[in-house]
Amino acid sequence: MRTSIRARLAAAGAVVGLLLSSAAPAVAPVAAADHLILRAGTDQDLQVLNPFSSILVVDFEVFTLNYDLLVNFGADLEPVPGFADSWEVSADGLTWTFHIREGMKWSDGTPATSEDALYTFQLILDATEKSNASEDGFYLGAGYLEGYHTNAGVIGATAPDPQTLVVETEFASQLLLQAYVPILPKHVWSSYTLEEIGSAEGAEPFLNEPPIVGTGPYQVVEWKPGEFIRYARNPEYWGENGAADEVILLTFESADTMVQALKTGDVDYVRGIQPEQFEALQSEPDIQVVEGISNGYSQIAFNTYSRGPIEGGGASTTALQDPAFRDALAWAIDQAKLVEVTLGGHGAPGDTNVPPYHTLWHVSPDKPRTFDLEEAKRRLDAAGYTLNAEGKRLDKEGKPIVLRVTWPDSEAENATNAQFIQEWWSQIGVGVDAFVTEEGKLLEDLLPPEGGGVANFDIELWGWVGDADPTSLLNVLRSEEIGSFSDSFWENDRYDELFLLQRAEGDATKRFEYIKEMQNVFYDEAPYIILYYDAELHAYRTDKFSNWSLQPSKGGTPLFGYGSIGYTKLTDANAVPTPGPTSAGGPTAAPTPAPSGDGAPSGGGDQTTTLLVVGAAVVGVVAFLLLRRRRSATEEE
Repeated sequence: MRTSIRARLAAAGAVVGLLLSSAAPAVAPVAAADHLILRAGTDQDLQVLNPFSSILVVDFEVFTLNYDLLVNFGADLEPVPGFADSWEVSADGLTWTFHIREGMKWSDGTPATSEDALYTFQLILDATEKSNASEDGFYLGAGYLEGYHTNAGVIGATAPDPQTLVVETEFASQLLLQAYVPILPKHVWSSYTLEEIGSAEGAEPFLNEPPIVGTGPYQVVEWKPGEFIRYARNPEYWGENGAADEVILLTFESADTMVQALKTGDVDYVRGIQPEQFEALQSEPDIQVVEGISNGYSQIAFNTYSRGPIEGGGASTTALQDPAFRDALAWAIDQAKLVEVTLGGHGAPGDTNVPPYHTLWHVSPDKPRTFDLEEAKRRLDAAGYTLNAEGKRLDKEGKPIVLRVTWPDSEAENATNAQFIQEWWSQIGVGVDAFVTEEGKLLEDLLPPEGGGVANFDIELWGWVGDADPTSLLNVLRSEEIGSFSDSFWENDRYDELFLLQRAEGDATKRFEYIKEMQNVFYDEAPYIILYYDAELHAYRTDKFSNWSLQPSKGGTPLFGYGSIGYTKLTDANAVPTPGPTSAGGPTAAPTPAPSGDGAPSGGGDQTTTLLVVGAAVVGVVAFLLLRRRRSATEEE
């Protein structure tokens, strides 16, 4: 089985440089009424157009503009019509019938029918079957998206007529309505093999190069990997188009450069700014900052691998396998201090592996810890980790404990966290060797023997981002994920049992009880210490587009959420209201998607400055390692 986690908090490698140049030649402006361009910036690397290779937050942003999900996400993450405009489930919860909207077309004009949905479902079923039968493992790209269907219990699908898709599941669950799987055009994708779509070794990879054919509101018409992806409005889109005629997603080398581009009007929206930048932008004219609640966390992950010694690697001490030792260390972490200093107050102290973002599912632990160094000492003593004459803690083998604490170079803020951890733990007799590791190297170091590595670390500082349902975040800690998603290698039979129970439970009240117990088991055994739930810090300009809509409506962000709704709600801030049924600021006639003639993003609005693209370092090796880090039989929402 497989799982897809929404994305790592960090980028998959070194990001290609995109720098503003004051000396760059001006681009001849195009009248805003004729052609309006939305430019959004991110510090994550734009390298993927094949949805099955998606890993990062930005990857999901890329494909949900191109494609519809069978069931889309609404303003508050509720199921809303997508490729299907309605659906119902049988009384036993095992048969779902989806009604495909009539008259829908792919962006190339081909009718979109249930056959396309069936092709997509069968592609995933075939990939899962091939993976389960393969000794050395077959993975459909990153191996992420199949898990949505696996966790929903999908076992088969049929298309009795062009407007009907029937899906059979092995258990009753609502997770099928949360599946983050794009419906693909059969007439395009069926020309390629599973191996080509999955970029399997020895196969020519299917990159899904532009022009993309989809049913989403915007279609990719130009792509420069690691630099930008340009979309044109889909003239065949069935729903509400946003005001933008084009959308350009840009990669920036640093948050500083990205914020400067926002200030000068060279981009309209930025994601992933730092706390000090967020504070400074609050006084900038025509700029609105947004502090979204986090659907993820930053954590201390312990190497708890207990399946035997690892030649050439493994943890430096067996103490990390002991829940009592990990629990004691957690008493020596002041999470509120880290929120104050590292996050500048933009976040909340952490506890369980289901963030408060999931208001229906998050619970505070039954036995919460506080920051108490004396209690940490008492618990270490009680667990048998005594002090030597020099005040150093000894493990059960009599060795002084010095823990290797590392983090990826893409997560610079963890240097601050590590300094505090080193100081706090030194006061309870536990040594810390803190150092940063190049991200690709760290991904290799984290692989256990089941993933082809030697798990050569003690503690890793990193984090996860989840989906609209908590299943993906819960899945990371399952023992079945050792060699794939798990970066702690924790094994707990009750947790594993509860995961399967909650996944197959159609009654929300009963499911909540399972998830509540999972959070308490996790918290008590402490394979992770959740440091904090960091906020999503975004900012956008108000002088070009208006009607920026939050998702979720309370505590959300306009873009980089779930699906394309934020783009489709945008209106032209400078539009002159017109009488009649056409709403003010509505979109103008849609141009047919086509590449720019000069191979670069075309000008738009009143912008007279171009972005000068410099440095084209592509990081295929790091991306590959990230895929390997997430390998083997998994499952997810």
